[in-house]
Amino acid sequence: MSTVITSVDPHSPAHRAHIKPGEQLLAINGHRIVDVLDYRFYGYDPVSELLLRENDGTERTVRIHKAEGQDLGLNFETYLMDRAHSCANNCIFCFVDQMPKGLRKSLYFKDDDARLSFLMGNYITLTNMSPRSVQRIIDLRISPINVSVHTTDPALRARMLGNPHAGESIDVMRRLAENGIRMNCQIVACPGINDGAHLRRTMEDLAAMHPGVTSVAIVPVGLTRYREGLFPLEQYNAETAAAVIDQVEAYADFCRKEYGTAIFWCSDEFYLLAGRELPSEESYESFAQLENGVGMLRLLESEFTAALRLVEEDSAPSPFTIATGLDAAPMLKRLLDLARDRFPRLRGQVIPIVNHFFGEQIVVAGLITGQDLIAQLRDRDLGQRLLLPDNMLRYHENVFLDDVTIQQVEEALGVPLTFVPQDGFALCDAMFGVDEQSKKSQSVGEDSEYYQYNPSH
Repeated sequence: MSTVITSVDPHSPAHRAHIKPGEQLLAINGHRIVDVLDYRFYGYDPVSELLLRENDGTERTVRIHKAEGQDLGLNFETYLMDRAHSCANNCIFCFVDQMPKGLRKSLYFKDDDARLSFLMGNYITLTNMSPRSVQRIIDLRISPINVSVHTTDPALRARMLGNPHAGESIDVMRRLAENGIRMNCQIVACPGINDGAHLRRTMEDLAAMHPGVTSVAIVPVGLTRYREGLFPLEQYNAETAAAVIDQVEAYADFCRKEYGTAIFWCSDEFYLLAGRELPSEESYESFAQLENGVGMLRLLESEFTAALRLVEEDSAPSPFTIATGLDAAPMLKRLLDLARDRFPRLRGQVIPIVNHFFGEQIVVAGLITGQDLIAQLRDRDLGQRLLLPDNMLRYHENVFLDDVTIQQVEEALGVPLTFVPQDGFALCDAMFGVDEQSKKSQSVGEDSEYYQYNPSH
């Protein structure tokens, strides 16, 4: 734990109160500060009384007046003011275990930290939480949190997570729900293991925790080509994916009648695997599970169509190429055709990238590497711009998952890269060259100790 202040933001409330780097933050409003959750929670109020310890060991109290919710402006050695809690499980489907050797060390770290769930949206299993940690979530009203469930059968959960105590976490979920903590959940479905009757039980158990459990995404297991010596798993095919869709949609219809919300949704990838049309925009309600790829393509289409109506009639931007994963490519081609129907002078193309790095079964854009981009796009006419989904980059970093940099890709392909958020309006702007400079590689965020990538994207 390190609550020693490393820097103070200029013009922040702490800066105006003459707080200095090197001082240690001990308490806010009488509450001991352990980590970032305490700092955020107790520093939220408009009047904050900080207990500080100076370099010589003397203590002083500083009273700060600020806007409610405004950050105090203090920075610490790490974002969490502590080390991230590592995963205590050995999941049969763990994506980190399927990574090739030789990548940056941080890519092999498995976090399972409730603080990252609340602050950054990471999914956690709750298996490494002490009773004190659970009570702290309740006391601080940390909500919502994101929970990887997979199954509510205690014995099966223990086997799937490789942790004999994994089944106990379902009782933790019930306690959180009873105390008003909201949870968004994820089920990684593995053919023949936690689908079928097991999936039915899991959905029934989670629905019984509503409104504590507010939404549940069912996503297909992602398998790379690096599975030697790992638990034997199969990929979903059109028939088995369709069976999961039918089961989930039927139970979601029941939940709409019983609870007024579907609660359960399949990710877009299930519909693509089954060769089925995506559900209507209305069926996704508030799109609570976009981070798991639930409704992402339908929302992208809706936003893009709305954005297209705002484009100037004489628009004729420079030619471009969009490179993306195999799953999203058909939708992006459809949107490009829609734009060209209205604006014949628009010149662009969509090129799907086969994932040779992780294996051809990986079809999502978020796991495409720099070397696959270079290998498959080199010597092709890409126009004057290459548009890429921004989730190809490691979270807040200027490198792809294989440590290939933006600059290396630009030099190899001879074209500037523009990174586009998962947003239909941003996609439309990028196609038509609106505000290009702010979207180019120079605007990508700074390095971060933590990263996020999600195979469902």
